[in-house]
Amino acid sequence: MSANSAITTTMTTAVIDADRRNTRDARADGLFRWIVAAAGLFVLVALGGAALSMLWGGREAFSTFGFGFLFSTDWDAVNHKFGALVPIYGTLVTALIAMVIAIPVSFGIALFLTEVAPNWLRGPVAAAIELLAGIPSIIYGMWGLFVFVPIMGEYVTPWLNDHLGHWPLLGALFTGPPLGIGMLTAGIVLAIMVIPFISSVMREVFLTVPTRLKESAYALGSTTWEVVWDVVLPYTRSAVIGGIFLGLGRALGETMAVTFVLGNAHQLTASLLMPGNSIAATIANEFTEADSDIYRSSLIALGFLLFVVTFIVLAAAKLMLRRLTRQEGTT
Repeated sequence: MSANSAITTTMTTAVIDADRRNTRDARADGLFRWIVAAAGLFVLVALGGAALSMLWGGREAFSTFGFGFLFSTDWDAVNHKFGALVPIYGTLVTALIAMVIAIPVSFGIALFLTEVAPNWLRGPVAAAIELLAGIPSIIYGMWGLFVFVPIMGEYVTPWLNDHLGHWPLLGALFTGPPLGIGMLTAGIVLAIMVIPFISSVMREVFLTVPTRLKESAYALGSTTWEVVWDVVLPYTRSAVIGGIFLGLGRALGETMAVTFVLGNAHQLTASLLMPGNSIAATIANEFTEADSDIYRSSLIALGFLLFVVTFIVLAAAKLMLRRLTRQEGTT
């Protein structure tokens, strides 16, 4: 009888300990859930707070100029007339130039490192690309101003004027004085900046492709390009597009590198060789010189517009990725 009582007591104790452990684990899980939820909400609150603070700071400019602020080319600090069209145009054009250059180059780098380069070369080149991603943007700007701008002004711009200036459409884009600074120069410097980011993402996602898939394609007689185009890219296209839009977001918001080489001229021109301006460069150059409330409000309004442009681009990327994921699930 005593043995049965001991067994019963032991079982009861074990059940009680298990209940206590389950209760403790449930509390810990609940606490963990609240912590991560608070972290996620903090991001949303910080994002919304930043947007609302810039909107509130630019309220005077929006109320004074209305929607005309978005389409006006005026930027007259003396007469207090401001417009955002030139900075918006310069931001979009330089980012577009950067992506046109950076996407194929990044794809080539990632393809070389994953499919072509020998094993002893892949590590050093990959490390060099990651080091390039860590260089501060002001270094790129100083390099662009003191090294790349003279090359553009002495060699590239005259060549473009001589060989492309007489074409009807290309002449409007590639005609200008040999200054070296301009939207084309800024776009090239931006491309050099975002190439390490995009190529690193592409390289990492290319390495996730199962080796058996590629070996099967090679066994069927496919070339390296056919393997990449028919196997690697379809397998990783969502991540590749995400990396591209990550680089685009970096290009849209870049400040110091663009400020050095863009020219900081508030003029709307189709020529890529002429100086221009961007939202970030305008804010960086003129915020300390804002001597009136409407001037300061216009600069803050430009910051809000940059926030909106970046948000639209990243939202479009998210929708595109979701659509691709849905299509992959149905095929």
